[in-house]
Amino acid sequence: MISFVGAGPGAADLLTFRAADRLAKADVVLWAGSLVSPDVLDHCRAGALRLDTKEMTLEQVVEVFAAHSDAAIVRLHSGDPAWYSAIGEQIAWCVANDRPFEVVPGVSSVSAAAAALGVELTVPGVSQTVVLSRLAKRTAKSLGPGDDLAAYAAQGGLLALFLSAGDPARLQATLLGPGSAYHTGTPAAIVHRVSRPDEQLIRTTVGEIADTLTAHDIRTTALVLVGDALAPAAGTCVGRSHVYDPAFATAYRDATS
Repeated sequence: MISFVGAGPGAADLLTFRAADRLAKADVVLWAGSLVSPDVLDHCRAGALRLDTKEMTLEQVVEVFAAHSDAAIVRLHSGDPAWYSAIGEQIAWCVANDRPFEVVPGVSSVSAAAAALGVELTVPGVSQTVVLSRLAKRTAKSLGPGDDLAAYAAQGGLLALFLSAGDPARLQATLLGPGSAYHTGTPAAIVHRVSRPDEQLIRTTVGEIADTLTAHDIRTTALVLVGDALAPAAGTCVGRSHVYDPAFATAYRDATS
């Protein structure tokens, strides 16, 4: 079995029970050393073969899969494998080669960032939408039709931007481009190496994103959040959640005046 496992945002104790179980039982562990904290490997058994994939290609990774046909293999990806993990091409190899596989979800850096900031990202009366995206540069060919950060900026809501800190000026310019729902004063947050000992939480505005990233020399392992839901008072100055409002009936509770 090949298990594609989400390692979570960084802290070793933010793995799921299932992820820790797969690591403890693995014969071979391939881990993304450029992104996954070495502490996560503490869950591995002593005799497991551990291979750092930061200098490996897809072809070299699947060669390991092929060479260990009867082994319990964990392919350890940062965060949640659902996005920006490149598991799709590895799953395609598994299907083509009739290898059983599973995907073990992980705690996303988006969830960890919201927790560290002490905010809810879907605030009633402010925004009920979170868009996960990125500023494409060398990977622009990965974009699908209409899949453009400027288009999402025009919609507003809460943006969670992965892999975008390396080009601060263009990121800020795109967020403030023609037709954008954001302005220079729109709240933003930069979350660097979330859940790790050297975590940085920096509240800023869209108009200061470029200067903030540059001043703190943050280029990688960072999530940029943008939207009015990040305002410190967002949860106190708007309407309550309907679910817990006494005037709102549910399948379990009658409405009261």
